[in-house]
Amino acid sequence: MLLLRRWTRIAALIASLLLCLFPHLLWRLLRLRSPWPRRFLAMAARSVGARARIAGQPHDGDMFLLANHVSWIDILAMGGATGAAFVAHDGIARWPVVGWLAAQNNTLFVARERRGALSGQIDALRAAMLGHQPVALFPEGTTSDGSGLLPFKPSLLAVLLPPPRAVLIQPVHIDYGAATSAIAWHGDEPAGTNAWRILGRKGRLDVTLRFLEPFDPADCADRKVIAATARDAIAASIAQNAPDSAASQHRPSATPLPPV
Repeated sequence: MLLLRRWTRIAALIASLLLCLFPHLLWRLLRLRSPWPRRFLAMAARSVGARARIAGQPHDGDMFLLANHVSWIDILAMGGATGAAFVAHDGIARWPVVGWLAAQNNTLFVARERRGALSGQIDALRAAMLGHQPVALFPEGTTSDGSGLLPFKPSLLAVLLPPPRAVLIQPVHIDYGAATSAIAWHGDEPAGTNAWRILGRKGRLDVTLRFLEPFDPADCADRKVIAATARDAIAASIAQNAPDSAASQHRPSATPLPPV
């Protein structure tokens, strides 16, 4: 059963890709903004057993999303829900298939360890923000075990002082509930091992995207204040919605995402 479950999910992923790939290429050929990367991400999330839902109110204008980072499923769930373009480590660009797929969603690849490249990366991020696609950043810089937050790296947040267009920052708590520790990708676990483990996971995986109160970067003195404001909001949500928290008995209702 374990092997069958894995290969069923892999087949669903391939089918999702094929269903979205050809219309996406047609949209690109016609120089139209393609909705298909977002649709693919939503379908891919469901293919691996994830069921995403929204809690809170996503900002209905231009937004810059700052979220905690637990798993590669974060990208599928949040990308499918928001259509956001992600800021990702440049090593992903070299991954077979995955790197090309990420580029189709306008992913901005950055080299976090090369300090000399920061200025050019901020310029590239500023250019990306001139469109009206939401931009999402995981300011921890890597995945964690989900029980708390790693320090937020504020360097790329310099793009928001001032932003190239009017935009609000919205913190997002990606919440896997009681399954967090089981699906978290952290430590020395290879990417392939983690993916193979999650593809074999029994049952569905509920993930709640908790959209927290947005704020204006103009109200922040510098990028460190932006990072601290977003981190404090997400940390408070993690504490409030912990599976063993009494407050978890009074969580606000969450809205399932509509079919793609």
